[in-house]
Order: sequence, then structure tokens, then C-alpha cells
Amino acid sequence: MTTSAIFDYTRVRADFPILSTEIRGKPLTYLDNGATSQKPAAVIEAIDRYYRAENSNIHRGVHYLSEKATDAYESARAKVAHFIGVADADEVIFVRGATEGINLVAHGFIETQLSEGDEILITHMEHHANIVPWQLAAEKTGAVLKVVPVNEAGELDVNAFSELLSERTKLVALVHVSNALGSINPAKALVAEAHKHDIPVLLDGCQSVPHMPVDVADLGCDFFVFSGHKVFGPTGIGVLWGKRQWLDQFPPYQSGGDMIERVDFDGTTFKGIPGKFEAGTPHIEGVIGLAAAIDYVNQLDRQGALAHEHALLVDATEKLSAIDGLRIIGTAQQKASILSFVMNEIHPHDIGTFLDADGVAVRAGHHCTQPLLKRFGVPATARASFAFYNNFEDVDRLVTAVTKMQRFFG
Repeated sequence: MTTSAIFDYTRVRADFPILSTEIRGKPLTYLDNGATSQKPAAVIEAIDRYYRAENSNIHRGVHYLSEKATDAYESARAKVAHFIGVADADEVIFVRGATEGINLVAHGFIETQLSEGDEILITHMEHHANIVPWQLAAEKTGAVLKVVPVNEAGELDVNAFSELLSERTKLVALVHVSNALGSINPAKALVAEAHKHDIPVLLDGCQSVPHMPVDVADLGCDFFVFSGHKVFGPTGIGVLWGKRQWLDQFPPYQSGGDMIERVDFDGTTFKGIPGKFEAGTPHIEGVIGLAAAIDYVNQLDRQGALAHEHALLVDATEKLSAIDGLRIIGTAQQKASILSFVMNEIHPHDIGTFLDADGVAVRAGHHCTQPLLKRFGVPATARASFAFYNNFEDVDRLVTAVTKMQRFFG
């Protein structure tokens, strides 16, 4: 059975206006979904409708527009909670993106949990946003950062993970799906192993949420972050979910309007969660756009979409592997639809530029995973990352452009 019989990617492609774009007279082949996804018309229209008919600040006003905007904002919180399997919507914090969510948790741990000699455990495949905040936390508190290695296939060494857990480990922070390799970590098993030692776990779900259903209750983690723009929503909006027992302990990450109960010159008292972490006027239209993106994703056949993406990955892997001089970086048994490669002595930036001339958009660089690529002996890769709206013609255009480049560079 072909994936077209399982999942109607032709229909969903029509929902994304930008996919009909031509680049230098060539049809756009958008394979940079790992960096940011394209937006369906439903999301674009929801943002437009907010500004045309509902624009107002939230929480403070008693007039119609403010009440309308407030209802949309808080309804979105409930929608996000349901989307990732959270029972208590107040545990959902709106942030600018996963990066801010991780920094918020790091701030909370610096203020309440970490002391000299404590340990923070991360992995070799983390995005810089899940490395640097913990380096700074270690510097500020005297804690020690430890790193779980990966094997030649780009899979986490689960035995080393278990061995690195200790009585001094205060937090495990790891990526659910590698943005550079596509490797899917066995998150549920890793969380369970950490919890045997009463160690909380933060999961970076930026690359998992767009590709698969996520249920944090089933995963068992204590914190989960993702960015709206990776899951077909707007930029500048993201989600931090954390268990109430942790969020209640953390002090405010920022201070200002709307996150307070009372302000006087002799002191201030703060709201409980989620309010105490959402200072100032929030990204209202971003939240509304994210809610529209979730509505869009929820009406899809997600298992069919996942099967379609996997078929694209298999097809691209087989065809690119047949090209002389091309090396795929990351060959894990369990992979999302992300394919990184290098080719002879051609710099990935040159690969990206050459493919762009044929309308093929890929990412070239270190993908904010410099330590990971260093482990594989390369400074950068070209990365093709697929979404459910991609098709087999996109794969063929990628392969044709790479083959053409091979001939050009000899």
C-alpha cells in the first residue's frame, strides 16, 4: 500500500499557501522543516481575524474586546494542555519559545535546587539551548555538568545514561528527538530510570511534537518544552509545561505587570501559576495562532501523517545513499524524518547554495549542535527535514539537485 492511500498529502499541501511558490522559476521544494515549519491558511487567518476583529490587551479589561481576547488566550492554554496530555491547564506556561522555557527552568533550579557539587545530566545530542543554560547554571552554583555519549549511529548510550545517574544528580535534561540527526530517544524508559533515583527530567520536545502525538503523562517527565513555529504555528511563542510541585517552588523568572497580586513600595506579592511566569503583555496573537495550529494538527490523521513522513525518509535515505561520496550522519534505528549528510569535500553551505538554485530549501550548518557534529568529525552538515505536506516529488527534486551538484563539482 502506498502512503498516498494512507494519508492524503495532496489535500494538505493545498492548505499551505507558500508551497505554491516558485523560486527562480522552479517549484519550491521546502525541506527545512526542522528549522521552522510552514503555516496553514487556518493559522494565518486566525491571526488576521484577531487583529481585524478582536485586538485588545487581556486580563485587565472589562470591555467586550478585552474579554474576547482573554477568552481566546486562556482557551488556547486549555487546548495546549489537552494536546500534550496535561490534566491541569495552569501548569502550561506561555513563553517565547523552547529556549526561554529551558532558561526559566534553569533559573528555578539555580534559585531553589542547585548547590556546589550537584550534578546536571544532559546528552551529547542536545541543541545549544539545552546546553548553555545548564553551563551557566553550573557556573553560578558550583554544580557539575555531565554528558551522556552517543554511538556511531547517533543513538544515546543508555547504559552510560544509567551509570551517570548518581545521588548528586539534581536534573536530567534531554532532547526527545535530535534536530541534527533525527534520532528518537527512548524518553519514557529514560524518565523511568531517572525517577528510580527521584531525579526530575526535562524533555525538549521541539522536534517530537510536529511529528508524533505526545502525552507527557505517559512519558512521565517533569518538564516539557516546545516551540510553536516548529508545529505549524507562529514564531515567538512556545510552551513550558511543568509539574505544579516544581513550578510552585520556583520564584518569578521576570517581573512586571499582570504577574502580581499586590504592589506597594514596601513589597510585592505574586500570582500563582501560570500568572507569575507571564510578566507583561504576552504574545496574544502568537497564542491564538498556536491554538489554530493545534486545531489544524488535531484534525489530521496523525498516524497516517507519521507513516507518510517515514516513507519519505526511507525513500530519501535509499536514493541519497546511492550517490558516490555522500555520507549520511545519523543512522539510528528509530528516526524522525530528518536527514543530515555531507558530501566529499563540498562545504555544506555550498551544498545549500547549489540546491537553492534549483528551488530546494535545506539547512546547512551545525544546527546549534556543535558538540554533536564534532563527535562525528564534521563541522557542519546539509540537512533535509520533511513534514507531512512534503511528497515524493520533493525527494526526487532533492536527489536530482544533489546528483547535478556532484557532476558540477566532479
